[in-house]
Amino acid sequence: MDKQTYETPTRLGYEIIRDHVLPNILGKHVDEILYWSGKDIARKFPIFSIDELPDFFREAGWGSLIPQEGKTAKDEALFILEQSDATLLENRSYTLEAGFIAEQFQKLNGFLTECYGEKMLKEKQVRFLVKWDLKTKV
Repeated sequence: MDKQTYETPTRLGYEIIRDHVLPNILGKHVDEILYWSGKDIARKFPIFSIDELPDFFREAGWGSLIPQEGKTAKDEALFILEQSDATLLENRSYTLEAGFIAEQFQKLNGFLTECYGEKMLKEKQVRFLVKWDLKTKV
């Protein structure tokens, strides 16, 4: 049998850690910790424009993030994350990505910002609603 080694982590390796090991270790706090971890990742890998978010998601292997133009307001924005694997969509928490988006917006707009992800199973999407408080500067 031919042994094959990989210089970089494979997608399967990433999914095992992300979807099985971390939830097992973190237990009932997995969503909260992943959200704050996403915020921490955003601090370590800052973007300089919201337009860079889709590229970062693609490079990180998080999927295809699509801004929903025309569906934003002065204090909110909407993004769709397309996920072709329905099983992955159903079983994965997307709070890491939500935390990442929230922190990037907060850094760029200077207002307290939160992001909420909602799984849309039939559409094979996650809808991220980003909201910021125009009264609370950070």
